[in-house]
Amino acid sequence: MNYETDPYNGLNFYELSHVWGHGAPSYPGNEDVIMYRSVKHGQHGVMTNRLKMVMHTGTHMNAPIHMIQGGAGLADIPLECLFGNGVILHIPKKKWGLISIDDLKNTEIEIQDGDFVVLVTGWHQKYSDSLEYFGESPGISKESAEFLVSKNVKLVAIDTPQIDHPLATSLAGHRGGPLMNRLEENYAKETGNNPKKDHPEWNVAHKILLAAGVPTIEQVGGNIDSLKNTRATLIATPWRWVHGDACPVRLVAIIDPTGKNRLDSGG
Repeated sequence: MNYETDPYNGLNFYELSHVWGHGAPSYPGNEDVIMYRSVKHGQHGVMTNRLKMVMHTGTHMNAPIHMIQGGAGLADIPLECLFGNGVILHIPKKKWGLISIDDLKNTEIEIQDGDFVVLVTGWHQKYSDSLEYFGESPGISKESAEFLVSKNVKLVAIDTPQIDHPLATSLAGHRGGPLMNRLEENYAKETGNNPKKDHPEWNVAHKILLAAGVPTIEQVGGNIDSLKNTRATLIATPWRWVHGDACPVRLVAIIDPTGKNRLDSGG
């Protein structure tokens, strides 16, 4: 079964996060997650782990401060951006694909004002420490990011390694790049296009969303295939970290198969 059912109210809960831990794929240029047991059951009757990591590992949330100076940190993200209704859109993309405005406008289910938006390209199926997963992934176009902001979305999540196309990041020749050798060369050879002309701005889609106060979740996974083109209630649980730029996050979708459950006003 791809979901858990609450025996009291019949709600179905879907996991939308990849399994995290030692060996989780790390962004090129970043160190791997280092985790070990500092206290062990066999010695002390209790277990404690220690870890060293870059927060942008596995399924993780980015706060506005990640790219916007003076932007909100994780602890300052409003709760309305962590729990609410939204849409999970299936927009399949192949190698180096780009999610366009037309893709967002011509979906089976319309993006409503104030929605959470989860974009499923199919790239989560390639989740691994590989050149393909990180360097050949799809991304969101500048115009699509602007469209999402115009819809007053509360959160944007995607099943790719990063919000932007890899040629618009430091994996290519932007800001300290390239972190992946021959990425631009391979792109030019296979597409016949100039990567700098196709993707002239660094992390432009990500900056547009974060500048508008929209937190983002990258590397969505889990049972996302079960919810393509579905409306759902979504819960994201980042750390309450003051000035935090990013952290691993648990993303969960809730479906009410009966349509009878509603949040009580508490009055």
